[in-house]
Amino acid sequence: MGFFLETLIGGLMTGVLYSLVALGFVLIYKASSVFNFAQGVMVLFAALAMARFSEWIPRWTGLESKLMANVLAFAAAALLMLALAWLIERLALRHLVNQPEATLLMATIGIGFLLEGFGQAVFGSNVYNIDIGMPKDPIFVAQDLFQGGVLIDSQELVAALIAVLLVAALVLFFQKTPTGRALRAVADDHQAAQSVGIPLARMWVIVWFVAGLSALVAGMVWGSKLGVQFSISSLALRALPVVILGGLTSVPGAIIAGLIVGAGEKLSEIYLGPFVGGGIEVWFAYVLALLVLLVRPQGLFGEKIIDRV
Repeated sequence: MGFFLETLIGGLMTGVLYSLVALGFVLIYKASSVFNFAQGVMVLFAALAMARFSEWIPRWTGLESKLMANVLAFAAAALLMLALAWLIERLALRHLVNQPEATLLMATIGIGFLLEGFGQAVFGSNVYNIDIGMPKDPIFVAQDLFQGGVLIDSQELVAALIAVLLVAALVLFFQKTPTGRALRAVADDHQAAQSVGIPLARMWVIVWFVAGLSALVAGMVWGSKLGVQFSISSLALRALPVVILGGLTSVPGAIIAGLIVGAGEKLSEIYLGPFVGGGIEVWFAYVLALLVLLVRPQGLFGEKIIDRV
């Protein structure tokens, strides 16, 4: 039982990071009806920016505090993602209003390739480290209930807590702030939002920035655990089946589906992998999403079950 709980908890903590990336897909689609295929590359681009700024800022300023260097690097990377959101709206989105969804999808694929090449040219293509002081030592809990206790990876625990805090902040932002309510109005009906004076262009910049911020946090966490390398973009795309499973327009669906996929991957790899030769963790989420699509094309938590939030 203790080993099962270890596997389950580890999967749930990974699932929180999937949810964080999936939120970027959902938020952008809800606000602008654009399926952002570049979200995975945005995670890579933001992580590269964070890693390189954390190296450059102490060199430029002579700053010796690692904490301050990381804070300034995060702020600089966030500003870069804001500039990116503005450029995407200015150079792409406003020229593609009312275009077919396939055109918008192709535009985001192009943005992804552009960001990947630009990021490599500016920040380099080596493997970079992000050191935010995450603990390395494992934690043992429930030692009175199970022999030897339940092992929890402290690094994954901190990563999950960071992701949970950001998700909670996003929920509060969308539910309690005037800008968040305006974004919800845009998500519900673009024309109605415009008729009451909500500027669509500004809302699109904001929602792309919020998606970029979630990509930055995910990239920072993954970069701290694995190093910043170009495989992060493909790892982030593991959130695609999470979006399909939860529903493309559902914020709660993205969160819950991320937990389902994270836990399901780990448990299936441990308990079913020996019978099928392993490797289940790579394709489990896609098969699960396909099975759900056959039954519910809108996903488990699509608009027919819960309202847009």
